[in-house]
Amino acid sequence: MMVSLPPALPRPLVDDAVKAALLEDLGRAGDITTQATIPPGTAARLVIRGRKPGVIAGLPLAVSAFRQIDPDVRFHAHVQDGARIDAGTIVATVEGEARSMLSAERVALNFLGRLSGVATATRRFADAIAHTPARITCTRKTTPGLRAFEKYAVKLGGGSNHRFGLDDAILIKDNHVAVAGGVKPAIERARAFSGHLVRVEVEVDTLDQLREALEAGPDVVLLDNMAPGTLREAVAITARRAITEASGTIALDTIAAVAETGVDYISSGWITHSSPVLDLGLDVDMG
Repeated sequence: MMVSLPPALPRPLVDDAVKAALLEDLGRAGDITTQATIPPGTAARLVIRGRKPGVIAGLPLAVSAFRQIDPDVRFHAHVQDGARIDAGTIVATVEGEARSMLSAERVALNFLGRLSGVATATRRFADAIAHTPARITCTRKTTPGLRAFEKYAVKLGGGSNHRFGLDDAILIKDNHVAVAGGVKPAIERARAFSGHLVRVEVEVDTLDQLREALEAGPDVVLLDNMAPGTLREAVAITARRAITEASGTIALDTIAAVAETGVDYISSGWITHSSPVLDLGLDVDMG
């Protein structure tokens, strides 16, 4: 049995994103509230705790936020990215100079809460279809500048990644089809253009379009906004000649019915563009 290794984020990618967020927050004069109220050299211990249950994602960005402000800050993670937590679970403790930690805390929590929210939403969708072979996958409907991190969170939540951008796979959508003059010519041109390592996916809205597409041999067919009954027909027509992906207004209360039609993947923009932030608190440990 093949073991799925956990995803990892390149450190330069993490550090660059965190640096930009810190510069945005610190502005031209730095944290004037902390400078005005906390004497230099004051030590403190902070505790990051879950206020609601969920899946943790984004610890590398939280670590980077504290350490870019002060390399001497000590960040102790009590769970790993991808861990499920209950309300009240201690996620991490942070120790060091109070000034440094208070200046970094909002950026750390913004990343951690946002990405944990994506991972938590993805996990709920994945759990809802765990009785089927189908997998939940994300889309390019991501927060500008955070795509790599949100897709990382999707994987931590048990999902799969769709393409990362316009350059790593060909996805022929309805507007491409309209301008190209049809499904089949669009696929044929894509095949002539792409290299042997680039997959070609085509979006279809009807079973007639699906039949036309299959004649041209796409790698993946995107079955858009089809009811479960139509999806079952589409899966039967495809007959494993291409990977099948369902999309369109996927919700937690409908995803199981979609998965039970036999599709291979179910794509959702909601898990990245609308998932609620996981509520995490950061408080001074007075004990």
